[in-house]
Amino acid sequence: MIATTNEIDELDLRLLDALQRNARATFAELGSIVGLKAPAVHERVKRLEGRGLILGYGARLDSRRLGCALTAFVSCYTLPDCDYDDFMERLSAMPEVCEVHSVAGEESYFCKIVTRDTQHLDDLLARLKTMPGMARTRTTIVLSTPYERGGIALAVGER
Repeated sequence: MIATTNEIDELDLRLLDALQRNARATFAELGSIVGLKAPAVHERVKRLEGRGLILGYGARLDSRRLGCALTAFVSCYTLPDCDYDDFMERLSAMPEVCEVHSVAGEESYFCKIVTRDTQHLDDLLARLKTMPGMARTRTTIVLSTPYERGGIALAVGER
C-alpha cells in the first residue's frame, strides 16, 4: 500500500483510485463516487495534476490483438565504462522497449519488451547486444499474465 503524506487526504486518494480505474470518467461521475459536485472534483483533479501526482492519462492496449504476442523481460548487464545517458537514450528509442528500470544487483537495467514473435525478439536482442556499453543480456519470456494490477494500490479507507 502507498504511504500517504499530509499533502494527500482521503478524498484525494479516492479520486486517484477512481481515475486509475477509469480515466475517462466525467467530473460528475467522479463526483458521485467521492461525494462532491463536478466543479469541486475538477478543482481537486487540477490541483493533483499541478502537484505532479497525476502524470498523465492513457489507454491500456491489448498487445496481442495488435500483433505483438510476445512479452519478455530483458536484463541488461553493462560494461564498467558504459555511458548511461547514451545507453538510456538508445534503449528508449527502440519501440519494442515498453519500460526500463534501473535496478540493484548484477544487471544495470531491467526492461519490459513487447515483440511480434520470437524472431522479432531475436532481432531485437541482436540489436541490444551491439549497443555501446552492453556486456550481455538475460531474457525471460512471459508465457502468460494471470494478474496485472494496472495501477498503484492505494490505501483508500485504511488510514
